[in-house]
Amino acid sequence: MRAVPRFCVRYRGQLAIIALLTCWIGCRQTPQTRFVQRPARHSIRSHQLLLLSDFQIPKRHPLLVDLERLQAEIRTTLGLPEQRDDVVVYLFENQASYRRFLDATYPKLPGRRAYFVGTSYELAVYTFWGERVQEDLRHEYTHGVLHACLNHVPLWLDEGLAEYFEVPRSGQQRPDYATQLAQSLEDGWRPDLKRLELLSDFSQMRRIDYQEAWTWVHFMLHASPDTREVLIGYLHDLRQSALPESLYDRLKRVHPEIEQRMLAYLTTLNTTLHVSQAGRNQADTDH
Repeated sequence: MRAVPRFCVRYRGQLAIIALLTCWIGCRQTPQTRFVQRPARHSIRSHQLLLLSDFQIPKRHPLLVDLERLQAEIRTTLGLPEQRDDVVVYLFENQASYRRFLDATYPKLPGRRAYFVGTSYELAVYTFWGERVQEDLRHEYTHGVLHACLNHVPLWLDEGLAEYFEVPRSGQQRPDYATQLAQSLEDGWRPDLKRLELLSDFSQMRRIDYQEAWTWVHFMLHASPDTREVLIGYLHDLRQSALPESLYDRLKRVHPEIEQRMLAYLTTLNTTLHVSQAGRNQADTDH
């Protein structure tokens, strides 16, 4: 049961300095508060997704089709069971009406483009129609699907999986993350899953922690069948318990040299993703 609201926030600033301060995504606990002025004029139900909006959207709009496919992709990729709860998406027509809702209902929350709010009575996503609505919805809807299937999702894994599924094609195309982490490696940074597992509040997480969380997810799903099996098994246990054995400890048993494997994976990932991106750019040019 989700006793109090859990917020997962989404925003990406336009300026580098602002981005360092405000683009982080995270979850935190806050006192329950009432909802006001939520969209309810139009509704579309698709499987266990309910979309409520204050403007009309075609039932087979590409955005909805994408969320349906995303739901199936998340469950298939991660071996998750049927959802126990619906995920409700509240889609505002514009940023102004969305902001008015947040200011009235959650006045202490900072301005973000989208939120996931999980409570004991509803799994809700709030956002508005804008240029990056698909990206924002994919990220927040991933949170919703995870919390609809599992009893508990550790903070770092919740964000790592949301970062992974935010990008179409199963999160494989994030050369920006690979580049930034490669530079961090040169500067002396090292991945540390044990430290990530200790984080319990989004205010503790830095930008690089989100990138690292994505990388661990990518590593476990793509490095080998063994690492994939470890992740799937861990998620299976999260269906039964809020505190299963450490994921780091499980990986360590399968690969005692897990730190070295991860460093090697990061090194090759940067090259692989950029070669792949260059190939797609060349194909686009040829056409």
